[in-house]
Amino acid sequence: MPDVQFGFCLPIFASPGINLFRAPGYAELDALVTMELGRLADALGYDSLWVADHLMLGKDDAILEGWTVLAALAGATSRAKLGMIHQANYFRHPALAAKMSATLDQISGGRLIHFLDCGYMRREYVNYDLPWNDDLDRRIADLIEATELILALWTTDGPVTHTGQTYHVDNAILNPKPVQQPHPPLWFGEATPGILDACARYGQGWNTTPVSIPELRTRLAALDAACERAGRSRSELELSLETQILIAPDLDSLRERLRWMVELATGGQPLPDDIQPFLDRYAEHAGLLRFVRGETDELPAKLAVDWLIGTPDQIARRLRDYIAEGISHFLLWFMDAPNTDGMRLFASEVAPRFRQRQPAWADAHTMS
Repeated sequence: MPDVQFGFCLPIFASPGINLFRAPGYAELDALVTMELGRLADALGYDSLWVADHLMLGKDDAILEGWTVLAALAGATSRAKLGMIHQANYFRHPALAAKMSATLDQISGGRLIHFLDCGYMRREYVNYDLPWNDDLDRRIADLIEATELILALWTTDGPVTHTGQTYHVDNAILNPKPVQQPHPPLWFGEATPGILDACARYGQGWNTTPVSIPELRTRLAALDAACERAGRSRSELELSLETQILIAPDLDSLRERLRWMVELATGGQPLPDDIQPFLDRYAEHAGLLRFVRGETDELPAKLAVDWLIGTPDQIARRLRDYIAEGISHFLLWFMDAPNTDGMRLFASEVAPRFRQRQPAWADAHTMS
């Protein structure tokens, strides 16, 4: 059985908020801090580095541009694979995306994972005067056409001419080709029927965002059906889970980190003794507040069921549950980032349990 792989998702946006979305421990975006996290993750032995693909997201809608960050990471790291989660097709003409991705694969020494999607946040496209179509089926059709054009440019010796429903190129030459042959792996994500069909037809990987085990089984059944229609087996695909993680040495440390995130989300002030006004506003977060105040040791359901949260032993057990369903690559959003405690603890105490061999960088977690 091959080693399980663990990816580190770079917080290229700050997102302090009571919903604890993706980067709830990041108060203010700092590009230099974010890049240092990427270098550290590579040194710690994380197998892949990932960035989001958005133009407006997080606090003050401040987010770094994904391809630019990947290019910088290609020069700043040496081991980890590089990918953009749910790359938005309409952000870049697919012929240009093919050229950009081939270049990134070249300068990184063949480390690119090309993760394609059709886009969902309408306002980003409209506000930036980029192409958009409200019809999801049309967006998926354009994504499939874009995928075919990218593959043609990656793999064809000589000029490529393409006249399609949406995209057109005339005698386009893409040199140099990607390092990886026949081409970099193509990933697709989520459980939209059209996307599943595209993955089954063209993909080498499939990704899902945070889900419980029962929901994962439902999605995998839909993927199986798509693979059957395409005459392929799901075993030909690398299956990955993108999820949030909060890991701490013990329950008290876990509670303290969550308390810090809640207080950061509510203006940085300590929680008052009387939290009823807070509960009146955020009734759905009552379980979280009871936990951080020490009134219960039971974790809120969303954190415990959909995300990875707990001590190293608890996290390892949860990972094994997902691995048993076929997941072999985990894309991890560390909720306490830019603090490095969580990513270091995971690298030293959890990841080695899923390695068949001890990597040369096994002691890198001691880096400052």
